[in-house]
Formats: sequence, C-alpha cells, structure tokens
Amino acid sequence: MERPSNGGILYHEVQEANLCAVHCVNTVLQGPFFSEFDLAAVASDLDGKERQVMLEGAAAGTFSAGDFFSEESHNVSLGGDFSIQVLQKALEVWNLQVIPLNCRDAEPAQIDPELENAFICHLHDHWFCIRKVNGEWYNFDSLLAAPQHLSKFYLSAFLDSLRGSGWSIFIVKGNFPQECPLSSSEASNGFGQWLSPEDAERLLKTTGAVRRSSPSSAVGNRASDNVDQQRPYEALSREEVRAFSEMEDDDLKAAIAASLLDACAAGANPGAVGSSSQKETEKQK
Repeated sequence: MERPSNGGILYHEVQEANLCAVHCVNTVLQGPFFSEFDLAAVASDLDGKERQVMLEGAAAGTFSAGDFFSEESHNVSLGGDFSIQVLQKALEVWNLQVIPLNCRDAEPAQIDPELENAFICHLHDHWFCIRKVNGEWYNFDSLLAAPQHLSKFYLSAFLDSLRGSGWSIFIVKGNFPQECPLSSSEASNGFGQWLSPEDAERLLKTTGAVRRSSPSSAVGNRASDNVDQQRPYEALSREEVRAFSEMEDDDLKAAIAASLLDACAAGANPGAVGSSSQKETEKQK
C-alpha cells in the first residue's frame, strides 16, 4: 500500500515558456527536483556520449558520423524541447525506469493501467504526466491550472483517447520519492504550487480548468467535474500543440544555448543533476 506523500498535498507546475518537459519530470517526482538547466546538462551529456559513439564508429569504418558532429544538440532544441532520452536519464537519477506503453513488457499496464503509478505523455513538443498520488489518479498537464482528478474508470478511457489522438505514452516504474521538503528554499521554482485535492478541484472549477488562454479551445473544455469525466477526454490536436509550441521566447533560447555551452565546457555530470534547483536569471517546454 502506497503511503501518503508530502502529507497528502499535490505538487503541480503551471506552464512557463516551453518548460513542459521540466514540469512533467517534476510532477512525476512530486516536487521541484529539476530545473531547465539540469535537463540541459543531461542533454549535453547525452550529446557528448552520442558523438563519441559516432566518432568511434567512423574511425572503425562502421558508419559515417554524419551530422552528429554538428553543433546542434540532438536532445534539446533552442526552443526548449527535450528528447525522451533526457527525461529517462533525469528520472534514472531517482532509480525510475521509463518504458513505452506499447512494448511487450508493458502488456499488464495495457490491460489494467491502474496497476501503475505514473505515465508520461508526449505529442510534438508537449509533455505532461498522469500520476497516482495517495491512491488517486490526477492529470498534471501544465496547461491546467491545477491537477485534474481522474476516476479509475476514466483513467483507461483517457489513455485510450490519447493514444487514438497520436500521443506517445510511457510508463514510469520504480520507487518514487515520498517526501519533498516543502519548507525548504529548494521547494519553489517560481511556477510550482502545492495544493490539497480540495483546493485543486476548487481552482479548476474557478478557472474553467486552464491556467491561461491557450490556442486550444479543446484545452479550455477540460473540466474537472464528475459529469465531464464521463465523456471522452478532448485531447490537444497536433495543430493545437504545434501552435502552442510556436510561442517563441528569445530569453529562453538564449538561456538554453548558454547552458549547453557551459555544460559542454565543464563536462556535465548528470549524477549531480537534481541537486541544483537554483536557476540563473533566464530560461526554457
């Protein structure tokens, strides 16, 4: 039986620039454990390892290194979109494993998703997580003003609807952290919030489910009341996700580029990632 985490309080992050991958990882962990600079360091480390493998293969005549020698990162874009490999590596710091829902090892979860504790969902440049907290399921999409409660019956229909709309879904397995020091200075990153389930429900009803005006009318229809949970979830379409991701943030791009350069120069160490929740003044989905 899962013991209550964080005293029964839910941790949620609302969308900031293109930081949804950061929001997704942190809501999986239920605390502000990672910053965009942490994930950029993981991405830089992965890029370095991939280039090394390609270099060794090219030297052996096995294949051409090709564009792996370009200066562009293959794991984070200047717009702030991270690869699934970055999310996997970040969660490995906490001994959590990320596997695709459509693989053979995930067959039990395909039949009964209630057996799991967390799912990561991705379409185009948007990431969010569905997480079981204190025995109840919630949609922690950062486009929502607060976590949206999902009944156990609705969970399966929700996942089926997402897959039918083209979303990639991954299961997160392992022993999740149970506590985050709410009183610590590390417990805030500027866009995270701690909510009781009752406060989350009240906030969703007050705001009409979404935190801000988005290019998606479908997102605006995500309501938290029980009546809405009986009809299929109106997931973001590909066009809506793309429109949202095209909201450019020049400061974000500059911060990501600078972070990647710093990480390359210092030889980024993902094992140390997660200890740094301090952010410089600039930023990243």
